[in-house]
Amino acid sequence: MDRRSIMKHAGLAGVLAAGVAPAVYAQTSVRWRMASSFPKSLDTIFGSGEMFAKTVKALSGGKFEVSVHAGGELMPAFGVVDALQNGTVEMAQTASYYFTGKDPIFAFGCAVPFGLTARQMDAWMEHGNGRKLLDAFYANYNMKSLSAGNTGTQMGGWYRKEIKTAADLKGLKMRLGGGLFGEAMQKLGVVAQNMPAGDVYQALEKGTLDAVEFVGPYDDEKLGFNKVAPFYYYPGWWEGGAELEFFINTKAYAALSPEFQAIVDAAAAVAARDMTAKYDALNPIALKKLVGAKTQLKPFSKEIMDAGFKASMEVFAEHEAKSPEFKKIHQSMRAFQRDQLLWARYSELRFDNYMTAVKL
Repeated sequence: MDRRSIMKHAGLAGVLAAGVAPAVYAQTSVRWRMASSFPKSLDTIFGSGEMFAKTVKALSGGKFEVSVHAGGELMPAFGVVDALQNGTVEMAQTASYYFTGKDPIFAFGCAVPFGLTARQMDAWMEHGNGRKLLDAFYANYNMKSLSAGNTGTQMGGWYRKEIKTAADLKGLKMRLGGGLFGEAMQKLGVVAQNMPAGDVYQALEKGTLDAVEFVGPYDDEKLGFNKVAPFYYYPGWWEGGAELEFFINTKAYAALSPEFQAIVDAAAAVAARDMTAKYDALNPIALKKLVGAKTQLKPFSKEIMDAGFKASMEVFAEHEAKSPEFKKIHQSMRAFQRDQLLWARYSELRFDNYMTAVKL
């Protein structure tokens, strides 16, 4: 097996143990900048970028370094795609659905309403047709993608008042992460707002916002949303598994040696796995703390879920009618999802339902 294959298929510890890193010492030193759309305070998401940089440096013996910059340091949080397209930075860490204003297809790289879970997304992207289809689309913006990790199924957000029926959503001013979810919620009467995470608390506290969805218990507790909105709903039907992305300028990637390209690929895999595992480990602990602090944890009613599903399917149909490329990617995802749901019915869903009903 050649050195590049070792790097692509071994973990960090295995690569270093195999003595691969010294072999890249002869490569010309490379310095990249990564622009994140997230603040440093979100050690889960921003930490994925830091893990990537740490792994790249270790695998290259210090010959390849990536400086990681929080949202707003080099450019506005939502300016990273423009920067990549123009070659201002070599890579970014972001949520692709932030950029559906450019094209709604961007949503499929992160999450769409009633879409894929974390494992399903990983399977579609890497062993279905997802990565191939999306990278062909991203090429229009001079970039390619690698997973930066997945949050898992998200919560349904924080609300200043109870949301019992779909009618309670009408007129609600809500911070939404972006993407097609905002269009679906607008059909339900929600006034959608898209703003960086760091600006949300103050808007919610002042009443400029009535509600906010972000990620889940660990991040939400750090951002303090429970202090200004007591009702916490679940599940986040718009983000069954939100994928974060490393976007990489295609020219910058092509300019790397084969060894350094393999290092980038391997480092992204390490960072993505670490982020998803971190969320799974930390979210239940944070949820118990939030409930202990008098958070009112509530499920969305079936009426609200059904209304959200209906509105979402209308949004997908509207975009399919406008864009053959959107339709192609959407239909690819749904075909893959149908098989995944069939398998889950006989595997994890059945197992998890049983395990949540017994006393451990």
